[in-house]
Amino acid sequence: MAEHGAHITTASVVDDQPSIFEVVAQDSLMTAVRPALQHVVKVLAESNPAHYGFFWRWFDEIFTLLDFLLQQHYLSRTSASFSEHFYGLKRIVAGSSQQPQRPASAGLPKEHLWKSTMFLVLLPYLKVKLEKLASSLREEDEYSIHPPSSHWKRFYRAFLAAYPFVNMAWEGWFLTQQLRYILGKAEHHSPLLKLAGVRLGRLTAQDIQAIEHRLSEASVMQDPVRSVGEKIKLALKKAVGGIALSLSTGLSVGVFFLQFLDWWYSSENQETIKSLTALPTPPPPVHLDYNSDSPLLPKMKTVCPLCRKTRVNDTVLATSGYVFCYRCVFNYVRSHQACPITGYPTEVQHLIKLYSPEN
Repeated sequence: MAEHGAHITTASVVDDQPSIFEVVAQDSLMTAVRPALQHVVKVLAESNPAHYGFFWRWFDEIFTLLDFLLQQHYLSRTSASFSEHFYGLKRIVAGSSQQPQRPASAGLPKEHLWKSTMFLVLLPYLKVKLEKLASSLREEDEYSIHPPSSHWKRFYRAFLAAYPFVNMAWEGWFLTQQLRYILGKAEHHSPLLKLAGVRLGRLTAQDIQAIEHRLSEASVMQDPVRSVGEKIKLALKKAVGGIALSLSTGLSVGVFFLQFLDWWYSSENQETIKSLTALPTPPPPVHLDYNSDSPLLPKMKTVCPLCRKTRVNDTVLATSGYVFCYRCVFNYVRSHQACPITGYPTEVQHLIKLYSPEN
């Protein structure tokens, strides 16, 4: 039964069309990388604001720049984004089924490459900024920073009222496209792929061999460099290639850890985390000093630590395990709400009689 569930989209438009599980997995991979890196930068900035505060303040811009370099590297060399290549997928120019397919190692055509880059990098950056703007405007509205009759306040209140509906329409658009993809009515699981003029397909054995061959050739080729600009360009290409290879290898091992961090620091899980961490840390147990007012443990086990006499009506205090006379410990706990020996907080309900006194 597993093989039937793994290929639920058998009614595909093309034979190499990936399943809904593959495309959703590659979509969620890059969305998991951002909050994981953001948390790392936050920890560094809190530990040393002078050195790492800059990275926290400009995290979105720095991440977008690195994401741009990474996606450009993979789109131009494997015809796929980083997450798509990680799951063995490639981008195919739409409408090219009747023509010989362009090899994945050749990269995407320039027009489709820049469209893909814009939807992969620029659009998520704008979406994050829009969400932060909406969040800050909500805070301003709650604290009434602007005068009630100002034009600015009327504008952002209209924006806050419309934003949830726009966001719902955006998410509904993607959900509808995914449902059509599952039912075999569309060859794109995301409308952004359709706008970029590409569709997803699986890498073939020839594609994998061509990509590996190109990487091996690039590592052994030593063309003479004529200018400083070419040296810088070659160094940047090597650096981006090294970062891409490191990310790909590291994610092969740490993808589960990234998904866990994404779940732990997701907005939906923040309420659960706050409820677990909101309780104050209990203070350490306060031990009573051995002075004239504090009882010392007697050497004889049959003596009550409070009255210093042979115990009558032995009673154990469940909080600490010490045994006293019932009358002694009852009066002490009722007055102090603590164990006479350890100082642990307790109540009279924790007194347990070991046996009744004999008459």
